[in-house]
Amino acid sequence: MIAVTGNIELSNQEIKRYSRHLIMPEVGMTGQKKLKAASVLLIGAGGLGSPLGMYLAAAGVGHIGVVDYDVPDFFNLQRQVIHGTSSLGWLKVESARSRMLDINPEIHVDIYNEPFTSDNAVRTAEPYDIIIDGTDNFPTRYLSNDVSVLLGKPNVYGSIFRFEGQVSVFYAKEGPCYRCLFPQPPPPGSVPSCAEGGVLGVLPGTIGTLQATEALKLILGIGSPLIGHLLIYYALEMRFDLIELHKNTSCRICGPNPEITELIDYEEFCGVPGHDHLEEGSAGEGWDITPKELKERLDADDKLRIVDVREPHEWEITYLEGSELIPLGQLASRMSELGSSEEIVLLCRVGTRSAQALELLRTAGFRKIKNLRGGITAWAREIDTTMPIY
Repeated sequence: MIAVTGNIELSNQEIKRYSRHLIMPEVGMTGQKKLKAASVLLIGAGGLGSPLGMYLAAAGVGHIGVVDYDVPDFFNLQRQVIHGTSSLGWLKVESARSRMLDINPEIHVDIYNEPFTSDNAVRTAEPYDIIIDGTDNFPTRYLSNDVSVLLGKPNVYGSIFRFEGQVSVFYAKEGPCYRCLFPQPPPPGSVPSCAEGGVLGVLPGTIGTLQATEALKLILGIGSPLIGHLLIYYALEMRFDLIELHKNTSCRICGPNPEITELIDYEEFCGVPGHDHLEEGSAGEGWDITPKELKERLDADDKLRIVDVREPHEWEITYLEGSELIPLGQLASRMSELGSSEEIVLLCRVGTRSAQALELLRTAGFRKIKNLRGGITAWAREIDTTMPIY
């Protein structure tokens, strides 16, 4: 797929570095020169981006671009292994580039400290041969697909959640694109992100390495890339399923009569933000209570019933003294335990699930209810700084 252009040579140092590639007839000198001539754009320097960046660098992919706009935090280090404790406070793109160049100073790494958006996607992606999606949100997933289709480039897709992952290569010239499989995004809030549902720390390593493998196969022109196939990995069962995919003749972007001929507003299309951070939840004007306001009412000995709608395993991490646990999934069946005349404050981790709980109670006729804006996380940050934040 990747044509070697110009006079690509390997130095003696590079020959020694890549010797385990060079002695494989499927790679050899010709293949290693292809890797050196190739360019890959990596969207995201997080869980998936970590193994992707390190293994593509180690393999000798000559030009790698990294797009991200975040900084590493403690909760990233459980899985984002391209970063370390010493990287805290750096830009993720700077931290990733430093690690990649430490692995292989023979390559060139460009960094883009900005969100990947409709405004910059074409400009950013155009110089690269392959686009790799290492993100965890639907707006960027659709954007990376669409820009790949419009530019005629392969899109190496990966997705992770809890103990499961998916990998495919969406390449409209030779097979289906992401929209062929998922014409419409799921309803907002119906699919939790890793920030909400968690992820086994090793899982991004498995899926990201598989994505890196697919990129190398595309560059080298060897094997059978996952074009037209979706690989699903189940870590708990240590099982892989391979599902055959077909091009959708009604696809709005890669079908014979495409409706989408330019990039759109993907946050509006998906109804969710184009990042994977937890948003502070709100139940709307008049229905929220801030941590400071709740503290003042508790200090005044106001009679409040505080209901925590998180899960029991979250309660084990930390809880607000005096609160009681009724998980959101049980609230409808346990509503009879609550009195509509009581003043009830609902809380969860960041205020999102408790806002859903408030709407459920409000529909049932409850009116003296409030949502703790920002949840127990905001309480720990603003009121009781001795509480752990997870």
